[in-house]
Amino acid sequence: MSTPFPFTAVVGQDDLRLALLLNAVSPAVGGVLVRGEKGTAKSTAVRALSALLPEVDVVSGCRFSCDPDSPDPGCPDGPHEPGAFASRPARMVELPVGASEDRLVGALDIERALAEGVKAFEPGLLADAHRGILYVDEVNLLHDHLVDLLLDAAAMGASYVEREGVSVRHAARFLLVGTMNPEEGELRPQLLDRFGLTVEVAASREPDQRVEVVRRRLAYDDDPAGFAARWADEEAAVRARIVAARELLPSVRLGDGALRQIAATCAAFEVDGMRADIVMARTATALAAWAGRTEVLAEDVRQAALLALPHRRRRNPFDAPGLDEDKLDETLEEFGGQDGPGEDGDDDPDPGPGGGPGGQPEPDDAPQGDGDAAARPEAGEGGEPQPSGGAGEQSPARAAEPFRTKVLSVPGLGEGAAGRRSRARTEHGRTIGARRPRGALTKLHLAATVQAAAPHQRARGRSGPGLVVRRDDLRQASREGREGNLVLFVVDASGSMAARQRMSAVKGAVLSLLLDAYQRRDKVGLVTFRGSAAEVALPPTSSVDAAAVRLESLPTGGRTPLAAGLLRAHEVLRVERLRDPARRALVVVVTDGRATGGPEPVALAGRAARLFAAEGTASVVVDCESGPVRLGLAAQLAGELGGTAVTLDELRADSIAGLVKDVQGSRPGSRRAA
Repeated sequence: MSTPFPFTAVVGQDDLRLALLLNAVSPAVGGVLVRGEKGTAKSTAVRALSALLPEVDVVSGCRFSCDPDSPDPGCPDGPHEPGAFASRPARMVELPVGASEDRLVGALDIERALAEGVKAFEPGLLADAHRGILYVDEVNLLHDHLVDLLLDAAAMGASYVEREGVSVRHAARFLLVGTMNPEEGELRPQLLDRFGLTVEVAASREPDQRVEVVRRRLAYDDDPAGFAARWADEEAAVRARIVAARELLPSVRLGDGALRQIAATCAAFEVDGMRADIVMARTATALAAWAGRTEVLAEDVRQAALLALPHRRRRNPFDAPGLDEDKLDETLEEFGGQDGPGEDGDDDPDPGPGGGPGGQPEPDDAPQGDGDAAARPEAGEGGEPQPSGGAGEQSPARAAEPFRTKVLSVPGLGEGAAGRRSRARTEHGRTIGARRPRGALTKLHLAATVQAAAPHQRARGRSGPGLVVRRDDLRQASREGREGNLVLFVVDASGSMAARQRMSAVKGAVLSLLLDAYQRRDKVGLVTFRGSAAEVALPPTSSVDAAAVRLESLPTGGRTPLAAGLLRAHEVLRVERLRDPARRALVVVVTDGRATGGPEPVALAGRAARLFAAEGTASVVVDCESGPVRLGLAAQLAGELGGTAVTLDELRADSIAGLVKDVQGSRPGSRRAA
């Protein structure tokens, strides 16, 4: 077994280490979500924590790590006789992003359950993590239904496996830690709320601290055992402090004054529900125990708010996480009482491990996208837009208020990643039929299985009431649900679109479609064209907020190289099919349909559009043409693409201009399943 990097040797990242230690003291806090850029010691710190946790006593031979002092009465390996037990280190179990449901919760042998009436259960990762740490790297890339199962088990302290009326339950209490890079997409707000604490991590910009990070990492790589031995005393001290804090925790008093501050803080920041209040109370109690106190002070409440509230303030993916610390201090001071800070007036939070401050760094309150755009005047004297760049280029227009859009879906039946946009064959959804299983059986179609086994009962010598079932009789349920798609936006930023009010409306429409893509769990990409060329403003990604930032700072002006934009989008789709062939694409072209620049620009754009039609790529053209005289060029482009044209007004879900529009794709050469 490799020697882990010492927890106390991690440079900086005081909030991260403090949040992990508070959960080690009190797992009831609810886990930690670590958000930050790549290469910031997220995984290193989590793996190092497991070496600090005290050993656990388990019932000998129990696959579910039952505590010998209070074994789980419903343990599948029980009932346990008193006596034999063993001690082992607390485990850290990693959940891979590509794990299946059976790997997470365990697998039930359906064949034996039907034929013999026994619960032959193979434990999953939740059972392995019981009384230890469950670590999910890139938790934002995990399928939503797996995240739901994971967080349900963490909240209830138990895992349930249900298969056609056969149920198995076992204890699953663990310290849940998830890490994520926000650039790769966000978690849904409902899932964010289920994590007790969150911390933002970033690489230090201080040269001396960066030098120390490199020095320690190189020393560890050269001699892991020797490096760990040099930090053994510090590791032992933190381990002893965790044990002491756990023992002190039941004696910590959470007074009415502190409770009032917690409730007032959650109300002041308009946090939904009551989970934040409960998490703050548990976190403040753990902070007091970690500091060696038996009473919760205002400084504990403040630190608990900084750890428990920022991620609960997000209403959509475009909201920046963070907390207004001035408002927090005002609220705590207003509702402070007898249980406030000590008479010495020291309001600094308890030092984190290694002597650094435990406080949260100042949140980045800079607005998303082009922060100066909000402050710039929309137009100069006389209402004319003011140039801000090269010839023909105008400063970026701000996006209009987003709205709820109509459903744009890809026709046919796909088999892509689970989502909420287009029809697809999925593991979860309504049952539409049965088939022989390919590989392990995951979803039994009971009626089809009985129907397949029934004709053979006499030949198999059935004599009792039970059904004689063999593996060849088992049928997998075919289910239909929804998939997420790749929504590739191709946005015209040329001079014909540059009227400021008009471009603001266009950006608002694209922003609305981005919000819809976030809610439907799509990947998004952004191609823009203006002047003489097209560019990939954002390669396909799950980070919808990154697309919103690029959109906000999009300049306009110049000619309209429509063909270049379509050809660049076609190349993006070609590359993406190689990376993710199961994910179907939806191309959204936002333009007035005009094409200028070069010889025969309209004919060239038509030939480029027919490439999409020939491949059966689903498409929609958002017609941005305005004014009393309309040329209908966007509708002609939609015909060449083999798709549908909608106006900005028709895009609104509450519009009376027409019914919900499904995108029409050209059938020749289509890769979509019928």
